Amino acid sequence: MVESAPSGERGAGGPLSGVLVADLSRVLAGPYATMLLADLGAEVVKVESPQGDETRGWVPPERDDVSTYYLGVNRGKRSIALDLAQEDDAGVARELTRRADVVIENFKPGGLAKYGLDYDSVRAYNAGVVYASISGFGLGAGAHVPGYDLMVQAISGLMSLTGDPEGPPYRAGISVFDIMAGNHAVIGILAALRHRDATGQGQHVDVNLLSSALTGMVNHSSAFVAGGTVPYRMGNAHPSVFPYEPLPTADRDLIVTAANDRQFRKLCEALGIAEVAEDPRFAHNADRTANRGDLRTLLVKQLATRGAGEWFDILVEAGVPCAPINTIDGGFAMAERFGLDPVVDAGHGDRAVPTTRHPIRFSESPVHHELPPPELDEHGTALRSWLTTKEEDERD
Repeated sequence: MVESAPSGERGAGGPLSGVLVADLSRVLAGPYATMLLADLGAEVVKVESPQGDETRGWVPPERDDVSTYYLGVNRGKRSIALDLAQEDDAGVARELTRRADVVIENFKPGGLAKYGLDYDSVRAYNAGVVYASISGFGLGAGAHVPGYDLMVQAISGLMSLTGDPEGPPYRAGISVFDIMAGNHAVIGILAALRHRDATGQGQHVDVNLLSSALTGMVNHSSAFVAGGTVPYRMGNAHPSVFPYEPLPTADRDLIVTAANDRQFRKLCEALGIAEVAEDPRFAHNADRTANRGDLRTLLVKQLATRGAGEWFDILVEAGVPCAPINTIDGGFAMAERFGLDPVVDAGHGDRAVPTTRHPIRFSESPVHHELPPPELDEHGTALRSWLTTKEEDERD
């Protein structure tokens, strides 16, 4: 255990209460990871340059003159602005990492060494530290290549899988590999903390976007690695399952996913064409995939008799997975309908900021959203006072 954090208590409860995180990251992958850790009760200190995290100015859209991008990944933290090129500020940062249980950074590999904040330097004065680095392409031969999600979508092959077969490659609508790498960083940090609990040893957790991308493409990666097949763009179609794509209804498209024979029979019964399930051309998934053109024509004809919303209720009741294609507001409305309470205020009173609820629920150690995304250097005075006060490290 280390010294008390400046708030007087280490976190607001939660499974990671008592864990101090020095957050030297910026933009998305790292801040997303540290926000999740803060939600789980960790005390997170966000170290920013005097100019602040770049995402503070990524507008539009914005709320109260602050980028909603920044607000979306920075709740639950305390902010201190430090110019690491100035020795006094670098010393404050080193003291923070000395006291921290976890350090997380996404500087260009090797970029923190000149400040004495790289893993080897921090480990020298904090042997139990869990130090997580997030990079684009690892700490070896790819260390010199800048790491941006869009680059990784291109390099990994994801863009070659996204879009119409006859059209150009497309990026995903979100920075999917930044988020994936952030999640992998959290998994690595939690595993390393468990290892430290068992052995007393800290370690370096190395996460990179390209590795996250290759594992995250799952079946497409396996098609190449295990089968020697290079997948290609199929629009919204699935290479191995049909129906598993948007199909038109009387008013708009509906995702229909009958991924096994039982679901397909239920789909045909609900559509009033039970006999189609007995047709040898469509008896099993391989048959349906081989004859997807003929089957699609039959399904579209029946779906044209009702709208997507009506079909959603009918098919779900029949046990057939399906979904309307919503805009974001529709997605939140659906989550409300399902009782998921997707929006939660971070902070209280005038400082409360609506944010998306943490995705994990715990029966015994609930998630908290106590602090709103911090203003730049909002907690700088208190943190400097705490970090420059001589305190003996209590870690055994």
